[in-house]
Amino acid sequence: MASATLTIHPRRPVTDETTVADHALSSLHELAQQDQERARLRETAIQTYMPLASRLARSFHGRGEDLDDLMQVAMLGLIKAVDRFDPERGVAFSKFAVPTILGELKKHFRDSAWSLHVTRRMQELHLQISRAQPTLTQELGRSPSVADIAKHLELSEAEVLAGMECGGAYNTRSLNSPVTVDDGAIELGQLIGAPDDRMESVPDRQALRQHVSELPAREQRILYLRFFEDLTQSQIAKKLGISQMHVSRLLSQSLSALRGRLLAEV
Repeated sequence: MASATLTIHPRRPVTDETTVADHALSSLHELAQQDQERARLRETAIQTYMPLASRLARSFHGRGEDLDDLMQVAMLGLIKAVDRFDPERGVAFSKFAVPTILGELKKHFRDSAWSLHVTRRMQELHLQISRAQPTLTQELGRSPSVADIAKHLELSEAEVLAGMECGGAYNTRSLNSPVTVDDGAIELGQLIGAPDDRMESVPDRQALRQHVSELPAREQRILYLRFFEDLTQSQIAKKLGISQMHVSRLLSQSLSALRGRLLAEV
């Protein structure tokens, strides 16, 4: 199969790079995927519109993402725009490419720039609020309140508060990050307390206290003497005037009953 060739209008020389790229784009869809001329025209179009992708990437700089990463995302959007562009629709390439590139950049922020998992709805809500705050600050001459933002975005105040709170998931810090304290630099993780076993056991101890209070008074007394006074079974038997074997039996029955009641709540 003979390869097609690009024909620039013979009566009007083309010198503008953008015009050359537009002519290349108009011919891309007519050429076969394997055609070497198509690959050359595609490369011409991409290189010509790289400044557009770069400009859009820079407009997102300063939001916590590395500029090089944003450039790569914008270039991906540009390549998608070149490959998907259909000149027969009568729309200029730039008008098709800009929303395509912006879509890739916004998708990158939604899916990749959040350190913790946040739903797509909450991510978009946070971005809406972030964009609205500078505008409202300029219009009102002061920092906008939650009510101001809610009215501007036609949202409830609860939705605005939720969107503002989820911003904490956007940037997180590693526990190995250095922080400065009076004694010098240490890691952030060293400032975070370890789990407190006594605090963790509070619910269990509360439940145990309730179940112990439901036992007969003598059984409660035996448990107290054994586990709080640390007396032996013989000492308890002498103190209560009963046999050591009886103390052992009552103690075993009480512990078995408490164990069963606690396990039943799990």
